[in-house]
Amino acid sequence: MKRISVDIGGTFTDCFVAWGDEYVGTKALTTHHNLAQGFNDALDVAIKDLGIDKHSLLSGVDSVRYSTTLGTNALIERKGPRIGLLITEGFNSTVPLSRGRGYGEGLPFEKQRDLCNAVRPEPIVPISMIRGVRERVAYNGDVLLPMDENDLRQKLRELVDQGAETIVVVYANSVVNPENELRTREIFLEEYPSYLLGAIPLLLSHQVAGRKGEYVRSMSTIIDGFLHQVMYHGLGTLEMYLRANGYDKPMLISHNSGGMAQLNSTDALQTVHSGPVSGIAASEHLSINGDLGNIVATDMGGTSFDIGIVVKGGEKHYDFNPVIDRWLVSIPMVHLVTLGAGGGSIASYDPLHDAVKIGPESAGSDPGPACYDRGGMQPTVTDADMLLGYLDPDNYANGRIQLNPARSRFVVEEELCDDMDMDLLDVCKKIKQTADANMANGIATELRSRGYDPSEFTTLAYGGNGPLHCCGIANALGVNRVLAPPFSSVFSALGAGNVNQMHIHEMSTYTVLFHTGSQSMLTEYDKVNDAIETLETRGRDDLMRQGMDPKLIKFRLEFDMRYGNQRVETAVETDAKRFESMHDVLALMRRFDKRYGERFGQGSQATESGVRINTIRVSSYVELDKVDFKQIKPLQEKISVEPVTSRQCYFVGFDGAFDTAVYDDAALEPGTYIEGPAVITTVNTTYLVEPGWSYHASHRGAVWFSRTNTH
Repeated sequence: MKRISVDIGGTFTDCFVAWGDEYVGTKALTTHHNLAQGFNDALDVAIKDLGIDKHSLLSGVDSVRYSTTLGTNALIERKGPRIGLLITEGFNSTVPLSRGRGYGEGLPFEKQRDLCNAVRPEPIVPISMIRGVRERVAYNGDVLLPMDENDLRQKLRELVDQGAETIVVVYANSVVNPENELRTREIFLEEYPSYLLGAIPLLLSHQVAGRKGEYVRSMSTIIDGFLHQVMYHGLGTLEMYLRANGYDKPMLISHNSGGMAQLNSTDALQTVHSGPVSGIAASEHLSINGDLGNIVATDMGGTSFDIGIVVKGGEKHYDFNPVIDRWLVSIPMVHLVTLGAGGGSIASYDPLHDAVKIGPESAGSDPGPACYDRGGMQPTVTDADMLLGYLDPDNYANGRIQLNPARSRFVVEEELCDDMDMDLLDVCKKIKQTADANMANGIATELRSRGYDPSEFTTLAYGGNGPLHCCGIANALGVNRVLAPPFSSVFSALGAGNVNQMHIHEMSTYTVLFHTGSQSMLTEYDKVNDAIETLETRGRDDLMRQGMDPKLIKFRLEFDMRYGNQRVETAVETDAKRFESMHDVLALMRRFDKRYGERFGQGSQATESGVRINTIRVSSYVELDKVDFKQIKPLQEKISVEPVTSRQCYFVGFDGAFDTAVYDDAALEPGTYIEGPAVITTVNTTYLVEPGWSYHASHRGAVWFSRTNTH
């Protein structure tokens, strides 16, 4: 296996290189003005470690896999093209009005409750760029009003004259019958051939989102159009860089569905949050390959703290209507929760509670925490870690970043000490304690809201700051064991290289399995089977277009189901490929009852109100080689190593300083056992073993932290 995978975060760009039996993980600061530069910096370190030249590496790998924050950054900064929207006449206000909950979507919980001060997000499409088109398709696909083509041509001219750089087409019920949307594209190309307007994109909503729901489908297509150009140019530039250095294969892009595809088969919307989702994909593989059972994946980077759940057997939780930035969209995305609690999260004084507040604002990589000495003027979690003695100023990020403790001391004293009437070290302890408690509370809330007990899960701590804060988080959470996985500092990048090539296609339907009025069961299977066949064909075509062997393509079938007219839908996976008999219908209904009971409690099922399918979903994928995690469990042997030095460290819940042993990369040797307090400073991250905890290294750099009950 020879591959390169990259994850670009808000602060660091992570790179993982598999070169035969050699694995190398590296980090570099993210260069937001040109993401390819940060990738190149991280790749240069890997090349040095492997002892080969760049051209030999890039020409020798089978793939380069990329997780990007280009889309996320573009949405935050509102940097995108001027968009024109064509929508069914009468639906012109669908996007400006959003929904009743549109005020709160994407806001922190406390702001969602403050409806009096709620403000809608700045619209991506201004009202002046929305045009209604005279056409109408019924819910069942019947054309109620044929499209007025002269009216359409006039609306297209108006949008182009007003400077539209991307045009989005969203017609009612087009997911059932896309005839009018497809005809719109033909007319657009007749009016404005590519040689007149260049490559101006025109996006059709039924091709972006396959489910009903006019608002969410509209926003999915609008955001996809908004991100299209920045993704095209940003990733196109990166692909040209790879070509110039010897890489002649298609570049692969990680998707927020937990799969990946070639650049030419990727919608911009599918890349949003693909970095954190890659970490969850790696956690899923770790759970199965290492036989670890239930896992809660936690990724603490420089900007945020991401939480994901993988239950035994590798089952992931999906959001089928996730909120991206401030908008509800309609794409399958691996469920994750993001908190503003990274190393660069800014610590401020909360006068109402006379306490420290952490985030959600972050110093990012530019200027970064104050100790980076790049102009940061606000205290961060990393500054507190610096002053508590956990970080080595001369050996941070493998010596590439020289830390300045004096800057950390100045900003903490200036911004917090006087307001809190506490000395410097007590304030730093409070910063760490608050950050750890916030992250622990986020984990507990996510697990318990889904009916899980944290003690039933193995907690994974990865990201650049995960192993540094995992003991503190575990203390607040009340768990006794934490695993820092192999290559923990670049685990999401590793995950980007570990995912399967996959596409997910969906189709709305109105299929009644059990009709409560007539007390009858579904007996006509052709309509459902034809829809499944159509979705499988789309997935197969996508993968074959990317060079996949059709014999290796697999399918996973899933339905969104509900009782009667309930609003709540439950995703149900089935092993059946087609409906062939009443037995298949009953088996699906039993599986739905079981999943519904697991979600809402046994006895809450309501089969007597009717059962129906609202969405058919097919995942088409090809399983690819992955990094082996079988030897991941704790070892029996316990090997002692000598520390390289010691320094004074301070810990939450303890007075005074501890003379703390400091170790280097030698502590990653399998079997190494260390009792806290201790600091292990490696090339890419720092492991902090707090008092009352032990450190036990396993294979491939995995580390188990266990409570020792010494206090």
